[in-house]
Amino acid sequence: MRPIVSSLIVLLVGLFAYLLLWPLPIKPLAWDAPVSEGYIDAFAVNTDLDNFEALSLDGLTGPEAVVQGANGYLYATSHEGWILRWLENEVPKRWVKLSGRPLGVAVDTLANVWVASADIGLLKITAQGEVTTELNEVDGLAIRYADDLDIASNGKIYFSDASTKFFSADWGGTLEASLLDIMEHGGHGRVIEYDPANGIARTIKSGLNFANGIAIDPDQQFVLVVETGSYRVWKLWIAGTKAGQDEIIIENVPGFPDNIHVGKEGRFWVGLTAPRSAILDKLSNKPKLRKVVQRLPAFMQPQVVPYGAVFAIDKNGQMIINKQSPSGLVYATTGVAETNEYLYITSLTAPFLARIAK
Repeated sequence: MRPIVSSLIVLLVGLFAYLLLWPLPIKPLAWDAPVSEGYIDAFAVNTDLDNFEALSLDGLTGPEAVVQGANGYLYATSHEGWILRWLENEVPKRWVKLSGRPLGVAVDTLANVWVASADIGLLKITAQGEVTTELNEVDGLAIRYADDLDIASNGKIYFSDASTKFFSADWGGTLEASLLDIMEHGGHGRVIEYDPANGIARTIKSGLNFANGIAIDPDQQFVLVVETGSYRVWKLWIAGTKAGQDEIIIENVPGFPDNIHVGKEGRFWVGLTAPRSAILDKLSNKPKLRKVVQRLPAFMQPQVVPYGAVFAIDKNGQMIINKQSPSGLVYATTGVAETNEYLYITSLTAPFLARIAK
């Protein structure tokens, strides 16, 4: 028995040492996560997303973002690097193949399609399908995780660099890199303003915990920015007497907020990719224990729950619409593209694009 006991002791000591000492890419910082109230009140559970039409993606997956240009074409990004293009009475078709993982997409007044590519930076696709890399460094820092973008009426582009530390290509993909950034909570995200007319780019907000969705106020007064890792949305003033100031307009949402898009009638649509993790929230002010969790095998770490949820707020953060799919028929919901006829429910991983008639 003695050799067996000795072996068990060695094994337990080794396991204990691994959980406490094994090197990690993250250096978690302590913070106080707000107590989640869950899906109640303004976020009350419903099944409004379950009655949807599933549009085929021509064999592709992960329609992270969708936008409609003035020319009537809809554009979607995909996990495989394709930009899909179609008219509303057609089906999505492959249009341009990009390197890396395209995430956010926007169209300017000249029908150029601008893409936030997580692996490359800010890309431009002309109406003829010609691709150029427009920006991959700002303020001496490489753009390591371009995530979402929107274009102002004056042509300036605002986009998020979700994490200046965790590059998706280094960690096996955008999801893996995002989980590391959120677990660390080190404030590596930023928002960038870029003027294509003169090539000048500058950081207008930094210190965000996974800077994500971007939407410009139709009146061109402010930019709304989703901070996924802190469950909230910021308003960054870019014009008027408050220019340069910022404020939080909604916080403590019950899931991980992703994209934000301008809708109709003053709405801003936000997607929740998954419900929050009670374990991670409880460990928010315990960085050493978060390291232990990070060292656990993947199946023992907090898991993503398949749950669909999108909501619309007004410019002050007041809830207007709440639509959900608790069954997970629609899941990993990143946001909404609203046209005159439909709501397109985008997803991080789905092999289809969900569409709901208005």
